[in-house]
Amino acid sequence: MDELLKKIRDMGYLIKLDTNGSFPERLIRLVEEGLIDQVAMDLKNSREKYARTVGLGQFDVRPIEESVEYLLEGHVPYAFRTTVVREFHQKSDFEEMGRWIRGAATYYIQQFENSGGLIREGLHAYDEPVLLQVKAIMENYVGEVEIRGI
Repeated sequence: MDELLKKIRDMGYLIKLDTNGSFPERLIRLVEEGLIDQVAMDLKNSREKYARTVGLGQFDVRPIEESVEYLLEGHVPYAFRTTVVREFHQKSDFEEMGRWIRGAATYYIQQFENSGGLIREGLHAYDEPVLLQVKAIMENYVGEVEIRGI
């Protein structure tokens, strides 16, 4: 992958990495090698609900925590984002996520859309008033908060 990124860089393009944060050592290496200009990282849920949200019985959240910590240190421009699903997220989860990424520059709330290939059937989006409440919660912790998809 490094060679491909170097070729893209040599062509004069900027590179944005979209990641779920599962491999912090790769993230750190790519940033430190100067191959990444920006990072967008999914923050699936609060630590307590991460496993359920990613469709697993158990999930080691430590790699996610390491990626979050690295990004918060400001080594590269970044943004966090969460796709909000009614069956997975409650207001208290956003309070916890807000504390987790306190001081982040940018956070995007993404409206869930059933595009197929879900981890399970029967998932739903929240309506706009709930997403606005989530935005208000996250604004207590993050500099810029935007809602996408409404």
